[in-house]
Amino acid sequence: MTTAMGAALRRIQLGNALSAFGNGFTVPFLFIYVSQVRNLGASTAGIVLATFAVAALVVLPLTGRVIDRRGPLPVAIAGTVSAAIGSMGLGLADSQSLVVAAAAALGAGIAVIQPSLATMIVWCSTPTTRSRAFAMQFFLNNLGLGVGGLLGGQLVDTSDPSSFVRLFAIESAMFLVLGAAIATVRLPKVPKVEDAVPTDESAKGGWRSLFADRAMVQLCVLGFVMFFACYGQFESGLAAFAVEVTRISPATLGIALAANTAAIVLAQFVVLKLVERRRRSRVIALVGLIWTVAWIAAGVSGLVPGAHGVATALLISTYALFGIGESMLSPTMAPLVADLAPARLVGQYNSAFALVKQLALAVGPAVGGLMAGGGMYVAYIAMLIVCSLGISALALRMGRRLTPEQETPLRASAARTGTAEKAVVVGETDRMPVSV
Repeated sequence: MTTAMGAALRRIQLGNALSAFGNGFTVPFLFIYVSQVRNLGASTAGIVLATFAVAALVVLPLTGRVIDRRGPLPVAIAGTVSAAIGSMGLGLADSQSLVVAAAAALGAGIAVIQPSLATMIVWCSTPTTRSRAFAMQFFLNNLGLGVGGLLGGQLVDTSDPSSFVRLFAIESAMFLVLGAAIATVRLPKVPKVEDAVPTDESAKGGWRSLFADRAMVQLCVLGFVMFFACYGQFESGLAAFAVEVTRISPATLGIALAANTAAIVLAQFVVLKLVERRRRSRVIALVGLIWTVAWIAAGVSGLVPGAHGVATALLISTYALFGIGESMLSPTMAPLVADLAPARLVGQYNSAFALVKQLALAVGPAVGGLMAGGGMYVAYIAMLIVCSLGISALALRMGRRLTPEQETPLRASAARTGTAEKAVVVGETDRMPVSV
């Protein structure tokens, strides 16, 4: 990696961390803010949360093509401006229509930012450094969200709407900081992805090429199951199960969520060293098994109501195990998307995977909430155990379609280097004079 690429990547990561820090001020309190502080009711708060998903689903199918035609930098800056306007709008809105409109601007902006930043990281990294770059992004995201949430909790006052205006103002400012940081980035003129700056002609037919890529289609199916079975359940079915079945208090649920973040922050780089030289498909398969154990622990926590301490420990362990699995995925999934993509369609592939994620995050809470509302907790846990085992099976099946460079880029690079060095030695030997 060149010095210029390293400097560009550091600016991207810094801006991303500050943006996550700003998100942390508002994300935990959004539902309460809309429903109680602005007195718009729980139904309006639900509409606002749904608006985020709808906005993302509207813009993401178009985002990849624009990134591949115009480059990720202008798209990312446009996303930060939209997100900043939407965030400040949420802080100032006092009617249902204004709140929903602001949520649409915020949701669309965040949805555009994600694949743009991912493409910029791809451009500023190499196949051998990409896993570490995405692991750092995930680590800083979680650290920023955690610190922002802690500080936001100290500043917020549900009886004072102006305290929420301050929170949204901080979030809006952090989006603008992200925009300013990436605006100063000088992306490499010749990225480390061959022909990565495509022409209008080469960007055509992106969706057709993507659907013809069986490995990418399998990765998208795998991603949907993964986001449905983990991220999509944190704030819906799993939270309801913890309170209604395991009988833990909301305060203890907060501790469980903190355990998830702590597991990610503490384990990220230890896990990275363990997984970056191993086959990616097998790492993902192992995550499926870890999450299977997590869901079994959650189910058992509901079977021992008399042993409240044991039940609480099992539930907290569930969240911690999810965090360990997430830390294994961060240096695996996003780099694999980039390595599967033809150079001219990196933005399209990143946007497609982001779209799959948003679909799962829209469907997951809805299914979890409906099953929890109907008291179908046994079926709920069973479904998620099956989904987790399905992750392992899908990952191993996908691995059959991956090349060595896509499965283990570090090993493949080392093998190429060793072969080249051997060829040089042999060549030098061939040129040596033969004594007689």
